[in-house]
Amino acid sequence: MALLEQWPGAASCVVLKLRDGAAVRVHEEGDLEVVRPWASVTKMAVALAVGVEVDWDLHAYEEVVGPGGATLAHLLSHSSGLGFEEGDPVRSLGERRVYSNAGIDRAVSAIVGEAGAAQWLKSRVFDGLGMNSSVLRGRPSADGFGSTADLAQLALAWLRGDGVSNATRSRIITPYLPELAGLVPGFGRFSPCPWGLGPEVRGTKEHWMGDWPEASFGHFGKSGALLLVNLDEEIAVVATSDVAFGPWATELWPTWTSRARALALS
Repeated sequence: MALLEQWPGAASCVVLKLRDGAAVRVHEEGDLEVVRPWASVTKMAVALAVGVEVDWDLHAYEEVVGPGGATLAHLLSHSSGLGFEEGDPVRSLGERRVYSNAGIDRAVSAIVGEAGAAQWLKSRVFDGLGMNSSVLRGRPSADGFGSTADLAQLALAWLRGDGVSNATRSRIITPYLPELAGLVPGFGRFSPCPWGLGPEVRGTKEHWMGDWPEASFGHFGKSGALLLVNLDEEIAVVATSDVAFGPWATELWPTWTSRARALALS
């Protein structure tokens, strides 16, 4: 079965399934080794790296690091009130789910200080998972690059809990302030708009996650990349593209991710 025939340009994908704890690539397609931008899918690596910090007792999600008493949890879950970018309008803390690259960047800055975010992400996530092509070339909110094969390794880490404790993983993927309404860029406003501490959680939203169960979580990026995981069904899908996110993705992805799920469960 071909999954990518409707994607524009060049794309690649991997569909994963855990069977008795072992990872099976149910489907793979395209060039899995070419390095492409991940854009906001980088946040899935950042969320795992922050989880390592929490497990090592170096930082805590309750730590106040932002304006108005915003904690790491507020920043990672887009509930701090900060706007999309620095200087954008600011809302009250915990009032609304305002998608914020600025918030993610502030969270990482509070952890790494004057040290480089790129080296931090490499040491906390990329090296341990064998993601040898992956690199952060700028902002931790949006400037990760790597192969589709590496992105599949990251999805597998979320499936198995590699690198963090099960308790920390559970906290990361549990909606934070679950009642908040908000915006999913490119797909519109939702009430509620559940989000974990980095990953988006599907909840009842009808959008890019298709028919995946409500507890499914992941992220997509303006680069045309995506990562989607469901722990109960033990499945995941990742994809990268050389065509940026646009109307093609908003139209295609809801049915495409559903097809990937059906394939993973077949």
